[in-house]
Amino acid sequence: MDLDALTLRPVREDDLPFLRSFLVDPELAGEFAWHGYGDPNRWGRRWAEDGLLGDDSSLMMVVSGDARLGFVGWSKVVASRLTHYYNFGIGLHPDHRGNGIGTEAQRQLIRYLFDYSQVHRLEADTEVGNLAEQRTLEKLGLTREGVIRGAVFRAGAWRDGVRYSILRTDPRP
Repeated sequence: MDLDALTLRPVREDDLPFLRSFLVDPELAGEFAWHGYGDPNRWGRRWAEDGLLGDDSSLMMVVSGDARLGFVGWSKVVASRLTHYYNFGIGLHPDHRGNGIGTEAQRQLIRYLFDYSQVHRLEADTEVGNLAEQRTLEKLGLTREGVIRGAVFRAGAWRDGVRYSILRTDPRP
């Protein structure tokens, strides 16, 4: 796949079935993103409310031409009365994992968030066992801040997480 053709765009109504599939199909969501069945219509309701581009959390599609490859999302983390930053993540269709698409999509998201918001800090969390995502975040210039013990309950056990961050003033690879 030509990574130069990869773009991020707002979610359209016809994207909702694709997004919903990540909420109802454990194989599609993947080992590290499946946390059990939940409300399969939550993104549809949010889309009707704000197009999934809200003040506190947002999603955008990862696409190449007309092909839907996955999505990126971010949520506001309030640091103090006057400041906030964003925590971001990605979900890719299994057919598009492991070939640089996730790296490029997250690179574009970092650029977008620094270009169109005033936040100084972005962070991303992943499980200790998700080595592929850790490599991606490091390639993107994020700094590993440490382990978050017992952060996520998945598949019957508490899992440790790893937090990464990048500041607006950090160099880009």
